[in-house]
Amino acid sequence: MRVISLNLNGIRSAASKGVYAWLQTQQADLICMQELKAQAADLSLEMLNPPGYMGYFHYADKKGYSGVGIYSKKQPDRIIEGLGIADIDAEGRYIEAVFGNLSVVSLYLPSGSSGEERQTAKFAFMKRFLPRLEALATSGREFILCGDWNIAHKEIDLKNWKGNLKNSGFLPEERAWMSDLFERVGLVDVYRQLYPEHAGEAYTWWSNRGQAWAKNVGWRIDYQIATPDMAARATRASVYKDQRFSDHAPLIIDYDTSD
Repeated sequence: MRVISLNLNGIRSAASKGVYAWLQTQQADLICMQELKAQAADLSLEMLNPPGYMGYFHYADKKGYSGVGIYSKKQPDRIIEGLGIADIDAEGRYIEAVFGNLSVVSLYLPSGSSGEERQTAKFAFMKRFLPRLEALATSGREFILCGDWNIAHKEIDLKNWKGNLKNSGFLPEERAWMSDLFERVGLVDVYRQLYPEHAGEAYTWWSNRGQAWAKNVGWRIDYQIATPDMAARATRASVYKDQRFSDHAPLIIDYDTSD
C-alpha cells in the first residue's frame, strides 16, 4: 500500500505545475493533501476525482485558505470531516478515511510563524488534539496520520537549527509535544524509524526566501505518523524532489499489507 502526503500550497497552483500528471505515475493507494486553498466550486473534475481515484475534502470556511483532502483508489467505509471542535473545523484541518480497522488521516496543523496570535492558536490546537491522539493510540485500531505538522522535531530535522531555536516550528514546547506523542502516547514517526540518520534528504519544506531550495536549507515538517503495528509494515520511504509542485515536497511511504 503506497501512501503519499503532500502540502499543495494551493491545489490549483499545484495542478498548473503538473502534480496530477505526476500522481498518475505513482500508483499510490491513498494521497493525503493539505493546504488546498480552495472550495468545492473552485475545483475542476480532475481535482475532485482524478482518474482512478475518489476525492474527499474538508474545506476551510475562509476562501483561499487551508483545507485538506484525500484521494483513494478504494471507497472508504466512511469519511470523518473535522474533529468536532468548531474553531478548528472552520479552518479545514482534519479529514479521516476509514477502511475496516485502518484509518488514514490528512492533517494540517496551524503554523505560528505569522505572529503571536497564530502561535497561540497553534498551541491551542496542539493541546486539544493530543487527547484525540491518545484515544486513537489506545483504540485498538490502526492509523496513519499524514500531513504538514508544522514542527521539526529534532536538530537533524532542519538545516539551521541553532538559528531557529526561538522560531515557530522549532520551539521547545512544540518539540516536547512531538516527543510526548512518540515517547508517551506511543505513536511512531515512520520515516525516522526507517531512516534514523537521514538529514538533508529528509527535508520536505523550503522557504521561498533567499536560495533555500537551491542550497537545501530545509525543514522536515511533513510526516506520516502511525500506530506501532502499522509503522512496522513500512518498507520504504522517500521525498520526491525531481519536480516542484509546491514549497513542500511529497512524502511517499510504502506499507506491506499483504497478510
